Amino acid sequence: MGQTSSSGHRITPQDRAILDMKLQRDRLKQYQKKIEVIANQECKIAKDALANGNKSKALLALRRKKYQETLLSKTDLQLETLQNLVSTVEFTLIEKDVLYGLKQGNEVLKEIHKEMNLDSVEKLMSDTAEAVAYQREIDGLMMSKMSADEEEDVQRELAILQAQETAKIEEQSPTTIGLPDVPQTRLPETAEPAYNQPAQQSRQSLPKEEAQEAMLA
Repeated sequence: MGQTSSSGHRITPQDRAILDMKLQRDRLKQYQKKIEVIANQECKIAKDALANGNKSKALLALRRKKYQETLLSKTDLQLETLQNLVSTVEFTLIEKDVLYGLKQGNEVLKEIHKEMNLDSVEKLMSDTAEAVAYQREIDGLMMSKMSADEEEDVQRELAILQAQETAKIEEQSPTTIGLPDVPQTRLPETAEPAYNQPAQQSRQSLPKEEAQEAMLA
């Protein structure tokens, strides 16, 4: 005998599937808020790492952030697709696909739940030997799970953060060396050197001597 609700309505597999989808959607919305907080922390970790010249740690933080965002996006899209199927297609024709999709959704939600562990975020900030080993392990795991397009998005975001960090450094450092202003007032004329005066006097006395010689002649 099938299960019945308190109102006497028989609960069908379709009813259970719709209920499961609603529960998954509710969990997903809760996770989205928590992941958003973690993503902001990871973005800050990436910025701090770049400021300290640690590009590899910045990449790891951005890869984790991208991976978490991708999990949320794919799960949300899958649930939306399942809801559309249930509402438009005869359930008996798609029951197996829906149940399989819901099973996958639960597995992904478990994975998202693991990503919300704040301890893992703190290990990204630490520089201990244990934390560095953990960071290398997670980085390899992230790269194996991410597509080429997702990695390209990560590299693009890294380039943007690097440009912002460069601009910040340039703003904080002087760009030009100050030179003294050119004086606007005219400089006073300097007196002619004294060693030139006898020569001028001798040139001025020449006409007088020539005149005296002409008179004597």
